[in-house]
Amino acid sequence: MKSFNFFSSVSLTALAVIMNLASCTQDVVEGKLYVTPVPSEVIWQKGVFRITPSTTFSVDASEADKNNIESLILASSLGIKKSENNKSDNHIVLKVVGALHGLTSMEGYELSVDDDVLKIEALSGAGLFYGVQTLLQMASESPEIPAVKINDEPRFQYRGMMLDVSRHFYDKEFVKKQIDLLSYYKINRLHLHLTDAAGWRLEIKKYPRLTELAAWRTKAVWKDWWNGDRKYCEETDPNAHGGYYTQDDIRELVAYASQKYITIIPEIEMPAHSEEVLTAYPELSCTHVPYKQADFCVGNEKVYEFLENVLLEVMEIFPSEYIHIGGDEAGKASWKTCRLCQARMKEEGLKDVNELQSYMIHRMEKFLNSHGRNLLGWDEILEGGLAPNATVMSWRGTEGGIKAVKAGHKTIMTPGQYCYFDGYQDAPQTQPEAIGGYLPLSKVYSYNPVPDSLSKSEKELIYGVQGNLWTEYVPTKEHVEYMLYPRMIALAEVGWSRQENRSWEDFHIRALKTVDQLKQKGYNAFDLKNEVGNRKEAQSPIEHLALGKKVKYNASAWKNYPANGDNTLTDGHRGGWNYNDRMWQGFVTKDGVDVVIDLETETEIHSIAADFMQICGPGVFMPAKAIISVSADGENFTQLVEVDHKVVKDDAVSFKNFGWKGKTKGRYVRYQALPSKEFGGVLFVDEIVVL
Repeated sequence: MKSFNFFSSVSLTALAVIMNLASCTQDVVEGKLYVTPVPSEVIWQKGVFRITPSTTFSVDASEADKNNIESLILASSLGIKKSENNKSDNHIVLKVVGALHGLTSMEGYELSVDDDVLKIEALSGAGLFYGVQTLLQMASESPEIPAVKINDEPRFQYRGMMLDVSRHFYDKEFVKKQIDLLSYYKINRLHLHLTDAAGWRLEIKKYPRLTELAAWRTKAVWKDWWNGDRKYCEETDPNAHGGYYTQDDIRELVAYASQKYITIIPEIEMPAHSEEVLTAYPELSCTHVPYKQADFCVGNEKVYEFLENVLLEVMEIFPSEYIHIGGDEAGKASWKTCRLCQARMKEEGLKDVNELQSYMIHRMEKFLNSHGRNLLGWDEILEGGLAPNATVMSWRGTEGGIKAVKAGHKTIMTPGQYCYFDGYQDAPQTQPEAIGGYLPLSKVYSYNPVPDSLSKSEKELIYGVQGNLWTEYVPTKEHVEYMLYPRMIALAEVGWSRQENRSWEDFHIRALKTVDQLKQKGYNAFDLKNEVGNRKEAQSPIEHLALGKKVKYNASAWKNYPANGDNTLTDGHRGGWNYNDRMWQGFVTKDGVDVVIDLETETEIHSIAADFMQICGPGVFMPAKAIISVSADGENFTQLVEVDHKVVKDDAVSFKNFGWKGKTKGRYVRYQALPSKEFGGVLFVDEIVVL
């Protein structure tokens, strides 16, 4: 048979075409894209766009957006030049367009790359800005940008961070520095907690005593002040500590944030957390006596005059849609006996002080609405009935948010369990002092703000997510950044990226690189690569004789911290660094812990023990005594041991095991732990381990 020489039977031109076609049918090899938050869709293609000193860029957008984008690029490390035409062989085109296939958010963008042109198109200046931030992250890895097509838009409209500037004051330049970083990771709201007992931080021209007196205190560090006399002082006092933003400072901050497509939301606390106001203007309290109350007298018409005048000045310098009015943790005790408050309740037909607070919230909302603004408040504003157009920030778990959306209100999810960055992010003994809690990066990242229990229409009312940094224990700028980063960056991805696109393993790799980059940029981020992790006892379940056995509670567990309910003490799970992990069960009665475990059959026992924790700040103390007993019939118990412990108040986070070892038999195990008479507080226990 005659052989056939393929190459001799086709022309060289045809051969070239065939080889090219063969090449085009080869699979494109996907690379690694180090972009945070992870984009909605990435399509890998062949080729690369090289950013060189001859690369140019042009922006087609409104004048304001064009200025913002050009300023961002020219201030970046790209080192490229502006060009008004697209004739360069190596050009970056940035353009606002009317529509993009598959994108609905005005913050969405499309980034496409080939060998000669890198194009970013967006539906708004904000979208163009976010597309450039993605490009900057890609270019930080290499000036050779892989040929990809990125279609990207945020999951939530509201992606925020709250900074408490009352407990400790931070100047405007520091706030600007945080705005730079927040915008890099596509955060679009900065909520400033401007007023609280520790200091009023905003110039109000009609009420000068707010910044002459209420912005200053005798101690620089909140903890020293709070544990001391809690006095305020005149700005002119040589020992005065504090500060405030002038209205011109705020205008400057608002303008700066706007260039980064961030809206600043002011919070003016009411009716509670207002000790500083009621010292400067005591006639606004129920008693009219300084240093006596934290709550405004909401029955007093002068209070509404004051608050409306303050809010008029606030609205004049903050153009935000929302004005945050706080609304949390009102004690309301004085309202029950205050003549004006009681008269107001009678006049308005209000049945209790919760409805009195609701009356106040409704009035403030109507006032804000009449000026084209909307009210935002912590989830306590639900108590007594929610104002009709208000939006809720759900911080006490997710329940408030769920209740709000079921009533048809927009909600921003910010539960303390996932979004409060004032807690420890690693083993407490390795960290600066914190308010308590344990919130590692992995837990922040694990948060899904949309509960599965909601209907489709209810899910659409989840407006967004926010991370909060309360600063009672954060006295310095360096400490602020240490607590925020990289946890805030994890929450940025929670807020922007699709749930199905997120991977902890992938994010952790990016976060390690991010921390190094942050340090190079001058941010004091937590050193993630040296993370210790959770308490070793909590890292894996434990097998023991009482596992899964029924527990009888002679003293009820605290309903605020039920953990896993009646199964908690025998579910095989040990607690971590804090009681907020739902592994620790709380007890608050004078009887402390008193439970009986039924092992179901008489069993040989060699050890009975349980761990307790102590964190004195929030009132969590060790027991003063533990008593362990066994019984064959559940009625007649033999005491095995009585362990006495001297409870000492301290600043540490500590753990102690209270137990017995030996040899005995029994079917029923009784474990008792009694609080100290001196300190009382909450007892937290995780698992009663029987071996």
